[in-house]
Amino acid sequence: MTGPLYGRVGLVTGAGRNIGRAIALALADAGAAVIVNVRTNRTEGEAVVAQIRERGGRALLAQADVTRRPEVNAMVAAVLAEYGQLDVLVNNAAIRHEAPFADMSFEQWRAPMAVCLDGAFHCTQAALPLLKQSDAASVIQIGGLTAHTGASQRAHVVSAKAALTGYTRALAHEFAEFGITVNCVSPGMVDTVRGTSSAGAKPAHHAHHAPLLGRRGRPEEIASAVIWLAGPGGRFTTGQTVHVNGGAYLGG
Repeated sequence: MTGPLYGRVGLVTGAGRNIGRAIALALADAGAAVIVNVRTNRTEGEAVVAQIRERGGRALLAQADVTRRPEVNAMVAAVLAEYGQLDVLVNNAAIRHEAPFADMSFEQWRAPMAVCLDGAFHCTQAALPLLKQSDAASVIQIGGLTAHTGASQRAHVVSAKAALTGYTRALAHEFAEFGITVNCVSPGMVDTVRGTSSAGAKPAHHAHHAPLLGRRGRPEEIASAVIWLAGPGGRFTTGQTVHVNGGAYLGG
């Protein structure tokens, strides 16, 4: 295989379906070996791994809950044992259920924080020694439209996703000396499978946002932004939030 990421190794959390799956496949198509992380659904993860291998790529399934540091450490150890390197970390794992703020339990409030923000902390910190060894490492968070627009019944999710912006900027400062770029890709309204353990039915905020391009995005279009940031063309971009939303939100 050849491609802009040939010889690189990438880890994608929450890669069993939707945007995470598209990113894993795109990394493989770009030439990278891919670690496909899932929390519980091994069947989905195995399907992604099989698809990558059918295309002639290299892939490894890593089942781990990103909120549990021992499991994250074991996942990174498996990456080291299998490939000996890690160049791209995509913190994609998230949960996006809706709940009215007045009725929200503290457990509901904490759940997206634990997966989106704490998960990014655990994965990035555990992977940092390997990323430092790369000559072109990148860390990429997957944010969200409502982190910038707000949305009803999503105070917990909006807060968690918005925190990723500050997290990205802070780490861009700290990791610059190692040549590691840190960025956030913020998807808009994307056609994905809902009604799963990580997301409920169609989000209510979709009724209030209309992409200028007149359609919803495809997971592959989010993945293309990740490939650019992780590849040679993105080496002078760090600390940024890249909006991929068809014009549903025009902001910096």
